[in-house]
Amino acid sequence: MPDTLQRPLDGIRVVEFEGIGPGPLAAKMLADMGADVMTLARSEPAAAAEQLGGATDNPLRHGKRIEVVNLKSPEGKERARDLIRRSDALIEGFRPGVMERLGLGPADCARTNPRLVYGRMTGWGQDGPLAQTAGHDLNYVALTGLLSLAARKGNDGHHEHAPIVPPTVLGDATGALGLAFGVACALLDARTSGTGRVVDAAIVDIVAMLGTLVQWIRANGQIDTAQPSPFHDSPFYDVYACADGGFISLAAVELAFYAQLLGRLGLHDIDPAAQYDRAAWPAHKQQITALIRSRPRAYWQERLEGSDACFAPVLSLAEATEHPHNVARRIYERTGSGAIRIAPAPRFQPLQATTQETKT
Repeated sequence: MPDTLQRPLDGIRVVEFEGIGPGPLAAKMLADMGADVMTLARSEPAAAAEQLGGATDNPLRHGKRIEVVNLKSPEGKERARDLIRRSDALIEGFRPGVMERLGLGPADCARTNPRLVYGRMTGWGQDGPLAQTAGHDLNYVALTGLLSLAARKGNDGHHEHAPIVPPTVLGDATGALGLAFGVACALLDARTSGTGRVVDAAIVDIVAMLGTLVQWIRANGQIDTAQPSPFHDSPFYDVYACADGGFISLAAVELAFYAQLLGRLGLHDIDPAAQYDRAAWPAHKQQITALIRSRPRAYWQERLEGSDACFAPVLSLAEATEHPHNVARRIYERTGSGAIRIAPAPRFQPLQATTQETKT
């Protein structure tokens, strides 16, 4: 993001009632875009956050102003009300009803700030049979059906391995992005209409919505059906083990890319035009598996990276910071303590006409 370009949310004031995970991440996304975020923190850190992330250098607080407030005290509530009156948006991540019991619910806030965008981050949503129950990332993804797609089938067609997903990425981070998007949309509307609104950002809703593409593919019989799937069973879309214990990913879904992959692998005996001949998949997959396993990851990286073979090495978190593409885009930086800090995204550039367009 160029230093000379004003960030899109400059001038927007947000008050955040600090929770764990997705709510603070959504508020950080808004802060990265220029919003002035005042975070009201508890005097005691959340046990889960401290256990998983540590008690110091919380990256979810970067770019925010932090103030410890006891919301159960009259003074704490009054401080919160004062900030709400002067804010454009609010973010909270408590169970449904908690803010109402504190006298800080949407109806309470609307009396003093009718333009307020009230962002609510939950796992299950503000209503429904599960609304008042506890849950975490893995549970929300499981309920959408998407977690099942991470399981692998054995030769008998039944699941051979239990599905697994990275922690707090598919669910919590997706929920955070959905809340940030919803708040930004509502802010735009409030600026023109003068009326705020509640943003009910349930992780289960947002993950399910982002599964639209998967549901479309499923309707065409390409995934989550009895027949072999391009995404689970084909030779051209998978993770392969290398000779040195490393892994690479191949995802050549289109014919032109598959042809290039086969050529770079030296597999001239496989006809790329028969890419979707499912009967041939087991033999071709076995052939590619043996080939990839015969060489170290660096060999395949040199041979395939930078081509249209749809390739990427499977990197560790530390290795990702050193990959030339990530370095060139300045995605990561190391802090003095050795922690990895990630650049804000998306990025912005000014919309400028070319010199020729300007002349005409």
